[in-house]
Amino acid sequence: MLIDAHLHCTGRETRDDVLRTLDEAEVDTGVLLAPFLSDGYSLGDADSLTRANTHLANLVKGEPDRLVGFAVVNPLHPGAVDELQRAIDAGLRGVKMVPSGWYPYDEAVQPVFARAAQLKLPILFHSGIFIDGRSGRFCRPVFFEALRDHPGVRVTLAHVGWPWTDEAIAVGLIDRIHGVPDAQAVFRFDLSFGPPPPYRKQVLQLALEVLGPGLLQFGSDCFLPCPGAQLRERRGWLENLLNELQVPVEAQEKIFAGTAADWLHGPAHKPVLRLGSGRWSPVCC
Repeated sequence: MLIDAHLHCTGRETRDDVLRTLDEAEVDTGVLLAPFLSDGYSLGDADSLTRANTHLANLVKGEPDRLVGFAVVNPLHPGAVDELQRAIDAGLRGVKMVPSGWYPYDEAVQPVFARAAQLKLPILFHSGIFIDGRSGRFCRPVFFEALRDHPGVRVTLAHVGWPWTDEAIAVGLIDRIHGVPDAQAVFRFDLSFGPPPPYRKQVLQLALEVLGPGLLQFGSDCFLPCPGAQLRERRGWLENLLNELQVPVEAQEKIFAGTAADWLHGPAHKPVLRLGSGRWSPVCC
C-alpha cells in the first residue's frame, strides 16, 4: 500500500475528483488538508477556516480507508479550540497548523495543542521557509520542541524543516537517544521536498542515517484537483533518490506507508514502488 501524507485541498475538488487522482496515482490513502491557501480561504479569516473544514468533512464522508481529513486551524483565533473540536466531531481526524505570526512556544497557542493531545490527534506543521513572501522565522524546527509539553501528541514536521534540516534532524534525534519506538515518537518528518535538487540527496541520506526510515514519510504536497500523474512524478523524485542510496525495500515501505500509518494510527501498509524523474518543486506549506 501507499500513503500520500500531504495533499492540499483548494475547495474546488469533489470526492470523485480526489478518488480519481488517487486511483490514477495508485495511492491507497490520501491525507487531505482543508483549504487555506486558495481563493476564498485564509489563515487570518476564522470564518473561512470553518467553511474549509466543513467542506473537507463533507468530502471525506463515507471513505474512511481512502481519505483522511485534517482540519486547519489558526491557534491565535479566540475560537480555535472550539473549531478544532467541531471539525473532529464532524469527521476530520487530524489537524494542520502553519506558524505565521506566532511561534510554537507562545503561551497563547498552547490550548490548541493541549486539545489536540487530549483528542490524540496526529498534527502536521509547516516547517522551514515559505515561497510566498511570508517570513519563515516562526517555523524553525527547534521551536516545535514546545510540543513535548503535551504528552501523547504525534507531530510531523513538513519539508524536513529546510533550510534548517540539521536542526530538524536534531529535534527528532531526542527520541532516538532515549530509545523511544518509532510509533511512539513525538516527531517525524515528511519528505515533501523543501530542499532543491542539489541538497536533496544529502538531506535524505543524513535523515536516514540519524533518524531511520521509521521517522520519515512521503507526502507529495500536491494541490487538488490535479491529475494522478503529478503525484506519481513527485513520488518518483523520492524513489529515485532512495534507489541511488540503495535503501532496502523494507525501509522504503516504511517511508511510503508504515511511518504514516503509525502516525495516523492506521493499519500497517505495504507500498507499491515505482520510478519517476526528479526536478525541483519549491516548498509550500
